[in-house]
Amino acid sequence: MKRIVLYAITTLLFSVIIEARTVEPLPYGNFDSWVTRNIKESRILGGDVRQCYAIGPEKTVDGDEPYSNRGTSPWASSNVMAKVMGITKVSTSVEPATHGSGKCARMYTKLERCRAAGIIRIDVLVSGSIFLGELLEPVKSTSNPYAKMDMGIPFGRRPVALQYDYCLTIPPGNRIYSSGFGKKRTVKGRDAAEAFIYLQRRWEDADGNIYAKRVGTGRELISKSSAGWIKGHTLPVHYGDITGESYYTDRMGLLDGDNAYYARNSRGKMVPVHEIGWDSADATPTHMLVMFSSGSGEPYVGTPGMNFMVDNAALVY
Repeated sequence: MKRIVLYAITTLLFSVIIEARTVEPLPYGNFDSWVTRNIKESRILGGDVRQCYAIGPEKTVDGDEPYSNRGTSPWASSNVMAKVMGITKVSTSVEPATHGSGKCARMYTKLERCRAAGIIRIDVLVSGSIFLGELLEPVKSTSNPYAKMDMGIPFGRRPVALQYDYCLTIPPGNRIYSSGFGKKRTVKGRDAAEAFIYLQRRWEDADGNIYAKRVGTGRELISKSSAGWIKGHTLPVHYGDITGESYYTDRMGLLDGDNAYYARNSRGKMVPVHEIGWDSADATPTHMLVMFSSGSGEPYVGTPGMNFMVDNAALVY
């Protein structure tokens, strides 16, 4: 009897602790508001007007002006306008979708097909993603995609988790690789959707190089299709050096070298952010990185038809 009472009291206290946590939505994290861009591609590609979407204040923009975050929106995405040798091309792998009485962010994986003058045929595999930061337009090449993403936003708090709703569909079969150069090929293994939150303490040296220590880490793969929407899913944030913990995986490791994300330094130049170590478990971050993606592999690898919808992104304290 005493054990039953003790269990009941413990359960009640745990419930109170959970209820006492504060859930704070990320700006524009309900994904109800979008910028719609109508961009005409170059005549050599057919001259069609393509729609390209951005998470921000509701607005329609006509023309091929380079996009930068509007209003107070901290979100960027894999949607992009490219201009290579004077040729304008649009790639869209993120769009608004209906969810309940509002909208959500739908990320999907597809083969972006480019037909130039009806002769040149190029298929590039694109996985949709949204992230905190900014994508620099116009994109002028496919080399080093991370150098075109200003990853992360200033942030100085310590959440216990990233919370979001999601719905995921993963088609059967292996992944494929298609960069537009050479033939498509099969890559063994199934794809997965991915989400992460990183907290960093950054600083810049006299030469404009940016370094960071990892303060907090949360990263997960979602490898099974969901039966409808999963509400209030939480991704815990772990603080300090977690390499010895049972939940640690190589994907949670420090970001440097080929895996380094980029940021704009005080001189306006895009440089890699070198994560040089793990910070103390009680450190205060200076920046936060959050990303959701319909793919979990390297660039140009994925499963066409992958569909990852996310809504109500928030931080839990």
